[in-house]
Amino acid sequence: MAEPLLEIRNLSIGFDTDKGLLRPVQDLTLSIYPGQTVALVGESGCGKSVTALSILRLIPQPPGRFLSGEVVLQGHDLLSFPEAEMRRVRGKEIAMIFQEPMTSLNPVFTMGDQIAEAVMLHQHSSLRDAYRIAEEALREVGIADPGRRLHEYPHQMSGGMRQRVMIAVALACKPRLLIADEPTTALDVTIQAQILELLRKLQRDTGMAILLITHDLGVVAENADVVGVMYASRLAEFATVEDLFDHPQHPYTHGLFRSVPRLSSGVERLETIAGTVPNPARFPIGCKFHPRCAKTRQLATTAPPETLVEIRAPEETFRIMRQCTAAEPLLREVSPGHWASCHFVEHHADSAVTRPQSDHHRDVVVDAVAR
Repeated sequence: MAEPLLEIRNLSIGFDTDKGLLRPVQDLTLSIYPGQTVALVGESGCGKSVTALSILRLIPQPPGRFLSGEVVLQGHDLLSFPEAEMRRVRGKEIAMIFQEPMTSLNPVFTMGDQIAEAVMLHQHSSLRDAYRIAEEALREVGIADPGRRLHEYPHQMSGGMRQRVMIAVALACKPRLLIADEPTTALDVTIQAQILELLRKLQRDTGMAILLITHDLGVVAENADVVGVMYASRLAEFATVEDLFDHPQHPYTHGLFRSVPRLSSGVERLETIAGTVPNPARFPIGCKFHPRCAKTRQLATTAPPETLVEIRAPEETFRIMRQCTAAEPLLREVSPGHWASCHFVEHHADSAVTRPQSDHHRDVVVDAVAR
């Protein structure tokens, strides 16, 4: 197996609040290899964006702080870098595309100014050379007449064009890792497809790695090599994209797949996962998913009474397996190259606790709708 480009090792992030210390990310371990696309998927509030921001040390401190762990970029722990060194990493080694470009682009500077600033900072170019590189960057992301667009402001462009500019800003300095935090959320379907195809093309041309953060399983199926499913601050499952779609293990992952509409299913009503992601200030004891888990309720219907516990919720009372509230399950390698954290996944109790990592690169496109 090749050496990873980036390793997140047992990372925990905390935020000091009036209600105490919140932990939106806990004991997260993840590896990204050169040229690989790793997707982090899950509902809003699972900790995906906090993970992305922590890689670049963009968590505001205070109230945020790094409680434990490492973020290692080719042998160097970014959490130990002084701020001046981190500024050299941001943009040059690791770049990021944010969800909403209108809040990331400065409205009082032209597109050329904003791209050229990054180029001059990291490549020590003259203003003339920086503008030449900026124009080429706009051309590479498919913006027509880039020489004219250099002198326009964000409000003069459509949402899709602003997102292309954000990609141009991120890629102008040829980073080795691109973090794309839901890069197509605010765009219509046709523009989404264009942006994702653009990222795939740029990845093929430059060999950069991508950390893709999304809640869209269709985007995951078409773009990811490896997938991490996050729930309530932790990884619930980690596997290659083919294995995850063919053999999902965690009840939460099953719930996400059941929530995807399928043209051929003939079902009138779409299935949903009951409840919402828990607030970090009130995480459940034991497995964080147990109040919403259909599997533990199903098992409880036939299990002996002494193995059950009754849960009282505002709208209902139900029984679940006692083990789900007794201890939080560890992330274990339940089959070769496939990790899951559920007490009732087959072979979970007998499987080893190993570091979730895979240098897999996809060969085929997964048919997300068909599955």
